[in-house]
Amino acid sequence: MSKFLRLLVILLFALKAAGQTYQLSGRITDLQNKPIGFASIYIKNTTYGTSANENGYYSFNLKAGNYNVIYRFVGYKERIENITIGNHDELRDVKMIPDSFLLKTVNIRSQRGNAGKEIMRQVINKREFYLNQVKEYSAVVYIKGVQKLVKAPKKLLGRDVSNILELDSTGKGILYQSESLSNYSFKQPNKVKEEMIASKVAGQNTAFSYNKASDMKVNFYHNLFHVPGLSARGFVSPVASEAMLFYNYKLLGSTTENGKTIDKIQVIPKRRHDPVFRGVIYIVEDDWRIYGSDLLITKDANINLVDTLEISQQYMPVRDSIWMPGATQFNFKGDVLGFKFEGYYAVIFNNYNLDPQFPDGYFNAEIMRIDTAANKKDSNYWAQTRPLPLTLQEAKDYRKKDSITTIRQSLPYLDSLEHANNQLSPFNFTITGYQHSNRVKGEAFYVYPFYQTIYFNTVEGYGLIPKVKFTKTFKNGSSYAITPALRYGFSNKMFNANVNFAYHYDPPHKGTYFVAFGSDILDLSDVGTRSLTFNTLSTLLSESNFVKYYRSRYGRLGWEHELADGILFNTELSYATRDQLYNTSANHWFDNPNKQYTSNNPLTPLEESPLFPHHNALTFKASLLFTFDQRYVTRPTGRVYEQPKLPQLRLNYRKGVSGILNSGVDYDLVSADIFDDRVSEGLLGFSSYKISAGTFLNSNKLYFMDFNHFLGNQGTVFDPTIGSFRYLPFYTNSANSAFVEAHFEHNFTGNLLNNIPGVRSLKLEEVIGANYLTERNKNNYYEFYFGIKRLFLRFDYGFAYNGNRKVTQGIRIFYGLK
Repeated sequence: MSKFLRLLVILLFALKAAGQTYQLSGRITDLQNKPIGFASIYIKNTTYGTSANENGYYSFNLKAGNYNVIYRFVGYKERIENITIGNHDELRDVKMIPDSFLLKTVNIRSQRGNAGKEIMRQVINKREFYLNQVKEYSAVVYIKGVQKLVKAPKKLLGRDVSNILELDSTGKGILYQSESLSNYSFKQPNKVKEEMIASKVAGQNTAFSYNKASDMKVNFYHNLFHVPGLSARGFVSPVASEAMLFYNYKLLGSTTENGKTIDKIQVIPKRRHDPVFRGVIYIVEDDWRIYGSDLLITKDANINLVDTLEISQQYMPVRDSIWMPGATQFNFKGDVLGFKFEGYYAVIFNNYNLDPQFPDGYFNAEIMRIDTAANKKDSNYWAQTRPLPLTLQEAKDYRKKDSITTIRQSLPYLDSLEHANNQLSPFNFTITGYQHSNRVKGEAFYVYPFYQTIYFNTVEGYGLIPKVKFTKTFKNGSSYAITPALRYGFSNKMFNANVNFAYHYDPPHKGTYFVAFGSDILDLSDVGTRSLTFNTLSTLLSESNFVKYYRSRYGRLGWEHELADGILFNTELSYATRDQLYNTSANHWFDNPNKQYTSNNPLTPLEESPLFPHHNALTFKASLLFTFDQRYVTRPTGRVYEQPKLPQLRLNYRKGVSGILNSGVDYDLVSADIFDDRVSEGLLGFSSYKISAGTFLNSNKLYFMDFNHFLGNQGTVFDPTIGSFRYLPFYTNSANSAFVEAHFEHNFTGNLLNNIPGVRSLKLEEVIGANYLTERNKNNYYEFYFGIKRLFLRFDYGFAYNGNRKVTQGIRIFYGLK
């Protein structure tokens, strides 16, 4: 028995030794002992490797054995070290020698002339081959990001910046750093799936963030390179099919590595302010593939937030004829309002599998799933797992912010923070609204701000509409919300009260039940005209009482649920008693002799007259929304849907049911909408469009609020949503028969104004558009407009035509509020 136990112990120790890994680490420098940051290190004949950090230090884990380790960085001679890993960690510092790229006589398929241009012509000819060479693959992807502040003002709005941003005494420090580790899968042409298995974040992201592998998937074989969050337009790749129109190329020299000739090509923009790169790209001769790159986008190319973005990339052989990116990094720097910042995002690809044999149905609408335990990995896990070593500053910042996080997650701190946030202040009372939360119970009580509580219109006079909202969230993610509201008009002395209830029982599939009942004063247009606040201001300041109201005492219930990925079903049944209202107040702040209030009947604005009789209405609605090729990210808190890449289609049906509960409506309306908010037009920017068409199958009995209404506009401020008109009156064209409306808009993303000196620094985007409406027995209506925008600010100028007659023109503005 004792012999068996000894044998068992020996076996266990042998198994442990076989699975033991040891750390290979060191520092990579040049001949002057200066660090070579982000150099690639990987094991020969494998796709397992790592990168050095910005100070040249590297480390990764290996089992005992003999390895040929390749050290590579573009611009330096590749170095191969034979290293034996025994039963202990191994330290290996490496000095790399700058590569001598010598000029030579180049003869490429007997074509003479500019050698750099001819080399790049061969690369461009093989662009599509390399773009589609790998049909599918999987890899392990590690991403590291750091944002640093290198200079900041001492005070901002009277507050100490160093304390707010947790900087050192010199105003410097790390604002944000993050790490993530994912299993990434890809299949041509654009199917992706990613599982994030570990994530670590410290600090506040103040600019932009790339935490998904797809965010860092740089492929210059695509014609355009898009930088999410930093630019609305794409940048022309140096190997794009039309690259010769945008670049000049210069051969700086060539070197030989592993029997292959590597050409160093300078990439030179033909025009300074084109959306292009500048820098160096390395090409493998005869194969005509990209070996590596060191390319820049500068503010001359109209990039936002940062002044320069450097994109460095190194490829590694996965098979003899197939090379894939091994490491990529974005280095950036910028200056915003005296805050100078810099940083990087680095990605390392490991363990490529070019024959993953994905099962049927593997790729679906879910493009990424974040494991529920991803952000719960401890420091020991990251010390053993991260392939990119932390710098001393990064490690210190992690320790500091981990300590702060521990404090901030403690019950006393959370109680104190909740107590502070629950305090009532003049600002939240008047502007943002007041919220009282209880995190333990998952409850929140919200009181709408005062400016939304008081209003004026010509029907009710001055009025009050106090409204509150109570929400309850459960641990499984489901929640419900109850919103009661009161409404009283001092002129018509009419009191109304209603309650809305919504239960989100299946958030991942948008499953919701909703119930509402009570009485309210409603807009005659079900698509809305102007908010209560804007209508109050326009009525009192300029005697423009745009919105027309009626009273409804109602009850309704509905259901919404995603029937399948990309198919959302919504249905509602309502019953209402509806009454016409009339103007009861002519109050105003300024007397304008050229204007007077219009009646509450949009069809007879100069006199009060009956629009519809007192009646009951039983109405049924249903719609199906199709989002083709829908994609989403599954987070522990729920789904986040990606911007659709294909048009969306909505089918609508609305029926007025007669004869039940004394309902006096009888009609059937069918309609369809097809729309796309962003259609890429390459370098020319992007377009948006919406086309809607519908008809009443029968209109035996319908009233004005049952018409099909359009998103019109009267006044200077407009709604920039695609599908809205700039100049169409709110009610005049409401349809009770067949209709077609079409909207088109194109954003040039600065391509035109960027060519004007003095204007390009404003980074404005140019917009043109047109709107169209046709109805039975009415003239066709057209709008044409052009405008400029910057972030949430926008100015449009346009013209409107009714048939062949111009009816209006003018400026429309948008500043973030509708």
